[in-house]
Formats: sequence, C-alpha cells, structure tokens
Amino acid sequence: MKKIRKGDQVIVLTGRDKGKRGTVSSRVDEDHLIVDGVNVLKKHVKPNPMKGTTGGVIDKTMPIHQSNVAIYNAATGKADRVGIKLLDDGKKVRVYKSSGEAVKA
Repeated sequence: MKKIRKGDQVIVLTGRDKGKRGTVSSRVDEDHLIVDGVNVLKKHVKPNPMKGTTGGVIDKTMPIHQSNVAIYNAATGKADRVGIKLLDDGKKVRVYKSSGEAVKA
C-alpha cells in the first residue's frame, strides 16, 4: 500500500523548494511523484510547425522523490509520517503516526 497517493496534500522537506505545499497530481514510478507548484523548471522548446506548437520558454513540473516530501496534517499544520493500520474487517487504512487518526483522501 502506497503511503503517499494521488490527491494528497504534501509538504517538501528538502531541496530548493523546502517548505512549499502542493497536491500530488500523479506518480511517475514507484519512487517519484509530480507535485503541483513544486520542482518547476524553465524549459526552452523549439517551434514545430508540423504539430502546430510555438516555441518559447515554458514552465515544466518535474518529478520529485517521495523521500523528499511528507504528507501534510491539516489538524496540526505540520508534516507527518504515515502508518498503516489493519481494521477488524481486514481492511488497511492509512493513519497519521502522531495522532493515530485516519488520513482523509
């Protein structure tokens, strides 16, 4: 079970975007995430008349490693770790390590 999923609010722990918050928009692979507004680079693109694209400088959101982000706990206003708890009916639920309450996705 993935501890950080698409749609989660996360906060960046390290790097040049340290302290920024954003929403996970997708998972690139097992370890990398795309977070809105985090790790945004300027990319120079050539015009391609065959595809109808214009050239220029665009902002591109690059993947960030999941070890560099932590889930944001709105109750405490801080970053938090995530654990997995097994319920009585056999379902697995993600919980905050600090308080033990379930993560709302």
